Amino acid sequence: MIESMYVAILIGSLLVGVAVFTSIFSTRFGAPLLLVFLLLGLLAGEDGLGIHFSDGRVAYFIGSIALAIILFESGFETKSSAFRAAALPALTLATIGVLVTAGIVGLAARFVFGWDWISAMLLGTIVASTDAAAVFFLLRVGGISLRERVRSSLEVESGSNDPMAIFLTVALVGIATAAAGEGEAFLSLLRSFFLQIGVGSITGLIGGFVIVRIVNRVELESALYPILVMALVLVLFAATGIGGASGFLAVYVAGLICGNVRMRQILALRRVLQGMSWLAQIAMFLTLGLLATPSEFGSVLLPALGIAAVLIFIARPVAVWLCLVPFGFSRNETAFVAWVGLRGAVSILLAILPMVGGVSHGQMMFNVAFIVVLCSLVLQGWTIAPVARWLGLVVPARYGPVERVDIELPGRGDHEIVTYRVMPESAVGRGRRIPRWARPALILRDGRSLRFEAAGPLVAGDQVYIIAATEHVRLLDQLFARPADSADASALFGDFAIEPDVKLGDLAEAYGFELTAEEASETVAGFMRRSLAGDIEEGDRVAAGPVDLIVRRLDDHDEIAEVGLALERRAPRRKLPLFQNRREIVAYLKERRIRKTAARAAALAAAVTTMPLDEEQPH
Repeated sequence: MIESMYVAILIGSLLVGVAVFTSIFSTRFGAPLLLVFLLLGLLAGEDGLGIHFSDGRVAYFIGSIALAIILFESGFETKSSAFRAAALPALTLATIGVLVTAGIVGLAARFVFGWDWISAMLLGTIVASTDAAAVFFLLRVGGISLRERVRSSLEVESGSNDPMAIFLTVALVGIATAAAGEGEAFLSLLRSFFLQIGVGSITGLIGGFVIVRIVNRVELESALYPILVMALVLVLFAATGIGGASGFLAVYVAGLICGNVRMRQILALRRVLQGMSWLAQIAMFLTLGLLATPSEFGSVLLPALGIAAVLIFIARPVAVWLCLVPFGFSRNETAFVAWVGLRGAVSILLAILPMVGGVSHGQMMFNVAFIVVLCSLVLQGWTIAPVARWLGLVVPARYGPVERVDIELPGRGDHEIVTYRVMPESAVGRGRRIPRWARPALILRDGRSLRFEAAGPLVAGDQVYIIAATEHVRLLDQLFARPADSADASALFGDFAIEPDVKLGDLAEAYGFELTAEEASETVAGFMRRSLAGDIEEGDRVAAGPVDLIVRRLDDHDEIAEVGLALERRAPRRKLPLFQNRREIVAYLKERRIRKTAARAAALAAAVTTMPLDEEQPH
């Protein structure tokens, strides 16, 4: 028994260690790292190195704990501003989008496999939700920078749609194995929905504030705070589940609360949570990979590939388009959101439920879901960056990397100590003076600590400790960051800057293009805001005659503070023939109505002109 314990520890730790080292190669070759974790589990499993693991209940237990940690960390890292900007479209995708996707895939499953409606819809719900771990990793670590609204919508959707898919899957498994009639089953499903989602949300809100309250009031060793938080999160998850509500939704909401309020040891907690989230992802993907038996995939490979094609190219795009039509996303933005519908460990985890619940075709559902996830990670995960560039949605970073370390001060003050390393290409490295309010408290140079007065001008490689107000730290980041590549910066922010209150008519006179009298009286900022329909982010551009006007900087009230002027027009973004938004649909219908009215008027006029005149009658 002791030897078997050591063998289990050895194998488990080796798998985790190898999974960590594979990140080096996956980054180099551009492979989705979570796909590598999953393939590593398959390689170590029954058809690979021969590790036999077939306990679905244990796998579901491990996966549920791991998913709870991942969802809490996902909520913790989501800024309240991002959530507010994307809440409505993201939550629409997380609810209606999941239902539409499940319905279309379920219809395809019934046609392909010939199953009954409950089994077909069960497979649809299993693969209906996007995976938080996959989406967060590829968007945050994948090295692409997107418009904030698009990124936030994808992140909030991936964090909040898992509870919907889990609820539907559990409910359909219950219906498939119950003897209740259809009407009674439907009423039970409706009651369960309001209990799971409603009570789960309320419990998450209360639990988040309770966690913050406890952490801020209890005096502990600093290393114990992350342990306390993780314990409280799992207590919240388990207690909510015991009460019949969605523990997954509760921990995600609690993460949103905890990550956006002042909390003791929050920096240390953030670092520990990131590590715990990585460990949870590795454990979940390895476990699910071990549970699968690739030798059984052959019998369902072609139908599963067909289901994957329906999901990726039909169900997800239709669901996304229907959900985003009211919110003014452009065609390219809608297409990208549709493409980033990554399926991952959650779908495989849900596929365990029919298998262990005794549902007919349960093992087949698991194999189909596994193949669908592999297809999604390979096809979509490997192409997110190229598709974003092809659609013209990649926004180069405004500032290059900055090596910064936050050191939390005790108490609840609004100041913090930040540490920067001076980079040669940064503004400070090129001789820019530091403002008086940001004078360093300490400088480390060549292994020696120096006072600012004695150090002289800062040089590349200096490590600088600064005490600054929290709201000023962003300004310091700009001083100590390496500027973005000059070619990228010029392409993104224009050749030079102009004031936002310049009259558009003066610009037209300078560059020789015509405007209407109304447009000529507008300011540049007003013209841009009207053209962008109020949805403004840094890097947005508007054509004005032969030049492009670009939003260089927004102020604290999201008003345009600086405008860039690009003399050479950038190639226009590709305009897809699909995914029209609400404004385009309304404009098309209006234009069609005008054309019909004009056609009827022309036909009436033609009929009148060709009508024979009555001969004049004698009096």
